[in-house]
Amino acid sequence: QSRNTTILCVRKGDQVVIMGDRQVTLGERIVAKASAKKLRRAGDDKIMCGFAGSTADAIILLEKLEGKLTEYPGQLRRAAVELAKDWRNDKILRRLEASLIVADPEETLEIDGQGNVITPEEDGIVAIGSGGTYAKAAARALVDVEGFTAEMIAVKAMRIATDIDVFSNSNWDKDILVSVATKVDVKADVLGGHDKKEEKKEDKKEEEKKEKKDK
Repeated sequence: QSRNTTILCVRKGDQVVIMGDRQVTLGERIVAKASAKKLRRAGDDKIMCGFAGSTADAIILLEKLEGKLTEYPGQLRRAAVELAKDWRNDKILRRLEASLIVADPEETLEIDGQGNVITPEEDGIVAIGSGGTYAKAAARALVDVEGFTAEMIAVKAMRIATDIDVFSNSNWDKDILVSVATKVDVKADVLGGHDKKEEKKEDKKEEEKKEKKDK
Protein backbone atom coordinates (compact mmCIF):
# COMPACT_ATOMS: atom_id res chain seq x y z
CA GLN A 1 0.00 0.00 0.00
CA SER A 2 1.30 3.48 -0.92
CA ARG A 3 1.66 5.98 1.95
CA ASN A 4 1.54 9.62 0.90
CA THR A 5 5.02 10.78 1.88
CA THR A 6 8.72 10.14 1.24
CA ILE A 7 11.05 8.69 3.88
CA LEU A 8 14.60 7.76 2.87
CA CYS A 9 17.51 6.22 4.77
CA VAL A 10 21.05 6.06 3.35
CA ARG A 11 24.04 4.34 4.94
CA LYS A 12 27.50 5.06 3.51
CA GLY A 13 30.96 5.54 4.97
CA ASP A 14 30.80 6.81 8.54
CA GLN A 15 27.22 8.12 8.26
CA VAL A 16 23.69 6.81 8.37
CA VAL A 17 21.15 9.48 7.38
CA ILE A 18 17.36 9.46 7.46
CA MET A 19 15.20 12.14 5.80
CA GLY A 20 11.48 12.71 5.51
CA ASP A 21 9.19 15.33 4.03
CA ARG A 22 6.56 17.15 6.12
CA GLN A 23 3.47 17.09 3.93
CA VAL A 24 0.19 15.55 5.15
CA THR A 25 -2.40 14.79 2.47
CA LEU A 26 -6.06 13.98 2.99
CA GLY A 27 -7.34 11.74 0.21
CA GLU A 28 -5.82 12.33 -3.21
CA ARG A 29 -5.87 16.14 -3.38
CA ILE A 30 -6.12 18.11 -0.15
CA VAL A 31 -2.88 19.14 1.55
CA ALA A 32 -3.92 19.22 5.21
CA LYS A 33 -0.54 20.25 6.63
CA ALA A 34 2.92 21.06 5.27
CA SER A 35 4.90 20.95 8.52
CA ALA A 36 4.29 17.52 10.10
CA LYS A 37 7.39 15.91 11.60
CA LYS A 38 7.74 12.27 10.52
CA LEU A 39 11.11 11.52 12.11
CA ARG A 40 11.60 10.52 15.73
CA ARG A 41 14.30 9.19 18.05
CA ALA A 42 13.85 6.04 20.14
CA GLY A 43 15.89 3.83 22.45
CA ASP A 44 17.46 6.63 24.54
CA ASP A 45 17.93 8.68 21.36
CA LYS A 46 20.25 6.03 19.88
CA ILE A 47 17.79 4.89 17.17
CA MET A 48 16.38 7.00 14.34
CA CYS A 49 12.83 6.32 13.14
CA GLY A 50 10.86 7.55 10.16
CA PHE A 51 7.25 6.70 9.37
CA ALA A 52 4.84 6.77 6.47
CA GLY A 53 1.08 6.53 6.82
CA SER A 54 -1.27 7.67 9.55
CA THR A 55 0.55 9.82 12.11
CA ALA A 56 -1.58 8.56 15.00
CA ASP A 57 -1.04 4.92 13.97
CA ALA A 58 2.70 5.48 13.54
CA ILE A 59 3.01 7.03 17.02
CA ILE A 60 1.27 4.00 18.52
CA LEU A 61 3.75 1.73 16.73
CA LEU A 62 6.69 3.85 17.86
CA GLU A 63 5.49 3.60 21.46
CA LYS A 64 5.26 -0.18 21.04
CA LEU A 65 8.79 -0.20 19.61
CA GLU A 66 10.03 1.80 22.63
CA GLY A 67 8.53 -0.87 24.85
CA LYS A 68 10.31 -3.63 22.93
CA LEU A 69 13.61 -1.72 23.08
CA THR A 70 13.22 -1.44 26.84
CA GLU A 71 12.62 -5.18 26.95
CA TYR A 72 15.55 -5.91 24.62
CA PRO A 73 18.03 -3.04 25.14
CA GLY A 74 20.66 -2.64 22.44
CA GLN A 75 18.96 -5.25 20.23
CA LEU A 76 17.20 -3.33 17.47
CA ARG A 77 16.57 -6.33 15.25
CA ARG A 78 15.14 -8.42 18.10
CA ALA A 79 12.90 -5.53 19.16
CA ALA A 80 11.71 -5.03 15.56
CA VAL A 81 10.92 -8.71 15.12
CA GLU A 82 8.95 -8.80 18.37
CA LEU A 83 7.03 -5.69 17.29
CA ALA A 84 6.28 -7.32 13.93
CA LYS A 85 4.94 -10.41 15.71
CA ASP A 86 2.57 -8.27 17.79
CA TRP A 87 1.58 -6.29 14.69
CA ARG A 88 0.53 -9.49 12.93
CA ASN A 89 -1.20 -11.17 15.86
CA ASP A 90 -2.89 -8.30 17.71
CA LYS A 91 -6.35 -7.49 16.34
CA ILE A 92 -6.01 -3.77 17.06
CA LEU A 93 -2.43 -3.40 15.80
CA ARG A 94 -3.34 -5.17 12.55
CA ARG A 95 -5.64 -2.26 11.69
CA LEU A 96 -2.88 0.34 12.02
CA GLU A 97 -1.88 1.85 8.69
CA ALA A 98 1.78 2.82 8.82
CA SER A 99 5.26 1.68 7.80
CA LEU A 100 8.49 2.36 9.68
CA ILE A 101 12.19 2.72 8.92
CA VAL A 102 14.42 2.28 11.97
CA ALA A 103 18.19 2.69 12.05
CA ASP A 104 20.93 2.55 14.67
CA PRO A 105 24.70 2.86 14.19
CA GLU A 106 24.92 -0.79 13.12
CA GLU A 107 21.92 -1.58 10.91
CA THR A 108 18.82 -0.30 9.11
CA LEU A 109 15.46 -2.09 9.05
CA GLU A 110 12.08 -1.55 7.43
CA ILE A 111 8.94 -2.68 9.25
CA ASP A 112 6.13 -2.71 6.71
CA GLY A 113 2.35 -2.59 7.03
CA GLN A 114 2.11 -6.38 6.88
CA GLY A 115 4.27 -6.86 9.96
CA ASN A 116 7.40 -7.85 8.01
CA VAL A 117 10.93 -6.89 9.05
CA ILE A 118 13.00 -6.20 5.92
CA THR A 119 16.76 -5.65 5.77
CA PRO A 120 18.13 -3.39 3.00
CA GLU A 121 20.16 -4.47 -0.01
CA GLU A 122 23.95 -4.34 0.19
CA ASP A 123 23.89 -0.66 -0.79
CA GLY A 124 22.26 0.16 2.58
CA ILE A 125 19.41 2.22 1.08
CA VAL A 126 15.80 1.98 2.28
CA ALA A 127 12.82 4.15 1.32
CA ILE A 128 9.08 4.06 2.01
CA GLY A 129 6.03 6.08 1.06
CA SER A 130 4.58 7.22 -2.25
CA GLY A 131 7.87 8.89 -3.21
CA GLY A 132 10.01 6.08 -1.83
CA THR A 133 10.59 4.39 -5.18
CA TYR A 134 11.91 7.61 -6.72
CA ALA A 135 14.10 8.39 -3.71
CA LYS A 136 15.55 4.89 -3.61
CA ALA A 137 16.33 4.86 -7.35
CA ALA A 138 18.01 8.27 -7.16
CA ALA A 139 20.05 7.30 -4.08
CA ARG A 140 21.21 4.09 -5.75
CA ALA A 141 22.38 6.04 -8.78
CA LEU A 142 24.45 8.31 -6.51
CA VAL A 143 25.79 5.88 -3.91
CA ASP A 144 28.90 4.94 -5.93
CA VAL A 145 29.81 8.53 -6.81
CA GLU A 146 33.23 9.26 -5.33
CA GLY A 147 33.20 12.01 -2.73
CA PHE A 148 29.43 11.83 -2.07
CA THR A 149 28.65 11.30 1.61
CA ALA A 150 25.46 9.64 2.84
CA GLU A 151 24.08 13.07 3.70
CA MET A 152 24.81 14.46 0.22
CA ILE A 153 23.21 11.42 -1.42
CA ALA A 154 20.10 11.64 0.77
CA VAL A 155 19.58 15.36 0.12
CA LYS A 156 19.99 15.01 -3.65
CA ALA A 157 17.74 11.92 -3.81
CA MET A 158 15.04 13.60 -1.69
CA ARG A 159 15.10 16.64 -3.96
CA ILE A 160 14.53 14.42 -7.01
CA ALA A 161 11.80 12.36 -5.33
CA THR A 162 9.82 15.27 -3.91
CA ASP A 163 9.96 17.10 -7.25
CA ILE A 164 8.24 14.07 -8.84
CA ASP A 165 5.86 12.91 -6.11
CA VAL A 166 2.85 15.20 -5.64
CA PHE A 167 2.18 13.76 -2.16
CA SER A 168 5.56 14.94 -0.82
CA ASN A 169 6.96 18.45 -0.37
CA SER A 170 10.42 20.01 -0.24
CA ASN A 171 10.14 20.87 3.46
CA TRP A 172 12.32 18.12 4.95
CA ASP A 173 13.60 16.86 8.26
CA LYS A 174 17.01 15.17 8.52
CA ASP A 175 18.70 13.09 11.19
CA ILE A 176 22.24 11.64 11.21
CA LEU A 177 24.10 8.99 13.20
CA VAL A 178 27.72 7.82 13.01
CA SER A 179 27.97 4.29 11.63
CA VAL A 180 29.70 1.85 13.99
CA ALA A 181 30.11 -0.77 11.25
CA THR A 182 32.30 1.62 9.28
CA LYS A 183 34.52 2.27 12.29
CA VAL A 184 35.19 -1.48 12.48
CA ASP A 185 36.00 -1.58 8.76
CA VAL A 186 38.39 1.36 9.07
CA LYS A 187 40.11 -0.25 12.03
CA ALA A 188 40.52 -3.48 10.05
CA ASP A 189 42.07 -1.51 7.16
CA VAL A 190 44.52 0.18 9.53
CA LEU A 191 45.49 -3.12 11.07
CA GLY A 192 45.94 -4.60 7.63
CA GLY A 193 48.17 -1.69 6.61
CA HIS A 194 50.26 -2.14 9.77
CA ASP A 195 50.77 -5.83 8.99
CA LYS A 196 51.95 -4.97 5.49
CA LYS A 197 54.53 -2.55 6.88
CA GLU A 198 55.85 -5.23 9.21
CA GLU A 199 56.09 -7.64 6.28
CA LYS A 200 58.13 -5.09 4.31
CA LYS A 201 60.50 -4.66 7.26
CA GLU A 202 61.00 -8.43 7.46
CA ASP A 203 61.66 -8.61 3.72
CA LYS A 204 64.25 -5.83 4.00
CA LYS A 205 66.04 -7.65 6.80
CA GLU A 206 66.15 -10.84 4.73
CA GLU A 207 67.63 -8.94 1.78
CA GLU A 208 70.31 -7.36 3.99
CA LYS A 209 71.27 -10.80 5.36
CA LYS A 210 71.62 -12.18 1.84
CA GLU A 211 73.81 -9.24 0.78
CA LYS A 212 76.14 -9.80 3.75
CA LYS A 213 76.45 -13.49 2.91
CA ASP A 214 77.28 -12.71 -0.72
CA LYS A 215 80.02 -10.33 0.37
